[in-house]
This record gives sequence, C-alpha cells and structure tokens, in this order.
Amino acid sequence: MSLPSNYAWLAAIANPPRMIAEALKLYGTHEIAGSMHNPVIMGWAQEIGISHAVYSSDEIPWCGLFMGVVAHRAQKPLLAPPADMLWALNWGRWGVDGGQPELGDVLTFIRNGGGHVGLYVGEDATAYHVLGGNTGDAVSIARIEKTRLRACRQYFATAKPASVKPYHLSSAGPLSTNEA
Repeated sequence: MSLPSNYAWLAAIANPPRMIAEALKLYGTHEIAGSMHNPVIMGWAQEIGISHAVYSSDEIPWCGLFMGVVAHRAQKPLLAPPADMLWALNWGRWGVDGGQPELGDVLTFIRNGGGHVGLYVGEDATAYHVLGGNTGDAVSIARIEKTRLRACRQYFATAKPASVKPYHLSSAGPLSTNEA
C-alpha cells in the first residue's frame, strides 16, 4: 500500500533512520477482524521471541509488537523480557531521552485504557504525526495530540543521519483519540 499523498515525501528521504525505513516497508499491514488473524502480524511475535501463549491473536493490541519487529529489523536492541515489548508505555524506557522529537524517535502516548507507541514523522502546532502499528487496526500514520505525549526515546549507535530532525507539517486531518 502506498503512503497518503501528504506523507509521500517520507519515501523519498535520503538516508532515513533505519527504524523509519523498516516501518515504511510494513505500511498498510492490517489486522483481520474476528476469529481469523493476519499471519504477517502473528509472525512478528515469533520473529522477536514472543510465544503464541503470550501473543495469540491480532485482536490483542499490537503497537508494541510492531515497534519490536521494526527495532529488530533495524538491528536496534529490544526490550527484555520479550513480552515487555507488547506494552506500549514500556517503550518509554527504551534507548535514551530524545528531548525534542525528531524523525524516527519512539514516542509513547497515554490513551483511555492504556498507551500507544509509534515513530515520529513530523508535527504541527497541536499534534505529532506518528507512524505506528494498530492505529485504526493497521500500520498507518495518525495525528496525536501533543498533550498526550508520555516519552520521546531514541537509540543511535553511530551518528544520527542528516534526515533526523523535526519536520513541521500541515495540521490537515483528524486527531486520533484512541489508537487501539
């Protein structure tokens, strides 16, 4: 699935952060409602060492699972034990404090009933634009109010790519109120 036109610029960035590059490869992946489960999403759990007994359905919130598979494929360290990756707010202790969010930073948010985790792709005056899993039951980009931000984290073993900086975007589009 291709990116919406207002985010098409992400695919053209030279030398993007590895987590952004890996996340974009998964854009459009979606869960299957009901008793069937998307084998791609279910395979992510196995790929990062989460047993079927712990993650048995794509009806279980999977934003943290998405973040785990993206970090793994980008060759970043993972949270331990593996099941800790499933809880979105646990990503608030990953890496180091990011300060002002920049492209590819891991952002955690408070929401009714829990949290949400995704990758910063930009911001406008009132919202962060976040690429994440289980946003509208798919890997997609949503605008999330800045007031809901809990943590901004980053991990770079080497120098940051030049593309890692804040991006100021249009405020067009609805605000997400519940990413589950």
